[in-house]
Amino acid sequence: MYGGKEMDEGFIRDRITELRMQRNISEYRMSLELGHSKGYIQSISSGRSMPSMAEFLAICDFLHVTPSEFFAVPTETTGKKELNPDFDLEALYLELSSSQKQLLREIMMQMK
Repeated sequence: MYGGKEMDEGFIRDRITELRMQRNISEYRMSLELGHSKGYIQSISSGRSMPSMAEFLAICDFLHVTPSEFFAVPTETTGKKELNPDFDLEALYLELSSSQKQLLREIMMQMK
C-alpha cells in the first residue's frame, strides 16, 4: 500500500500517461495544445514537475475526463472503477492555495 506525497504525485503522473496513451496523443502534442512548451507533459511524466490545480483541471478537460474520473481506477476484486483508496484527497486539498480552493468550490457547485 502506498501513501503520502510520493504516491500522490506518482499516481498523477502515471494516470496522465495512461489516459494520454489511451487516446494516442503524444506528450509533444498535448503540451502544445495545452499552451505550453513542447516538453511540458514530459516534465510531468518524468517527475520533474507537477501541474498546478488550474493546469490539472485543464489536463482533465483536454483528456475529456472529470477530476473524479481521473482518480477513479478499477478495483482488483470487481474491476469496477472507484476512487483510489490510497489517494489522500483531503491532504491534497489542504495543500491548495485559497484561490485554488475557491476554483475547486466553483467547479463543484457547477456539478450539482
